[in-house]
Amino acid sequence: MDFIFMLTRDDRTVTDCLDIVENVRDLGITHIGFKDIGVDRDTLTRLHAALRALEVTTYLEVVSTDPAQALASARVAVDLGVDLLMGGTEVEETLGLLQTSATGYLPFVGRPFGHPTRLAGAPDRIAGDCRRAEAAGCAGVDLLAYRATEADPLDLVRAARAATTGRLVVAGSITGAAQIRGLGAAGADAFTIGSAAFDGSLRPHAGGLRSQLSLVLDAVRTTHVCA
Repeated sequence: MDFIFMLTRDDRTVTDCLDIVENVRDLGITHIGFKDIGVDRDTLTRLHAALRALEVTTYLEVVSTDPAQALASARVAVDLGVDLLMGGTEVEETLGLLQTSATGYLPFVGRPFGHPTRLAGAPDRIAGDCRRAEAAGCAGVDLLAYRATEADPLDLVRAARAATTGRLVVAGSITGAAQIRGLGAAGADAFTIGSAAFDGSLRPHAGGLRSQLSLVLDAVRTTHVCA
């Protein structure tokens, strides 16, 4: 299971993202993402170039649930050349924007709403959305399991895993090793953590960001992944 380190706090890319990348480059993190708000376009361009130099897999996650803004984020993903675009629910329109690029798409499944985003949808709704995304040609799905309002998070992960062979990424509100182990056992391919690492809530008495990220990496190494 892959750990995607999001260079974000409170749904915004951190303003010192370039310094953060330099500070953690020796930790062996191979998947790094960001959002298209919080810093200007020039910074995003330089950030993505720095990540490319590290040969990591790159992700841009859509923040807005507004269709027009989500599609604008998709255009940014294409311009930057990220490996994977996460989020949004306008599957056909987004795939149309991505069709001439190498960027894969992982749409939200279920019904995301509000800010910070929460997720409505029972397991059968999640499974149906996963099947539709795969049939449309998506690379996988983005599941806000720990933002769920109608079901147990791991029930949603298991339902999604049974319904798709695509990449299953769980994003949002993951704050500890127990959750990481649960996601691996339920069949997630990857998960994101951003704010919890920057806030220090993963390891409250340990100090800096590197210590927070080390806890996550240790948890991944000892996690059983469902076959």
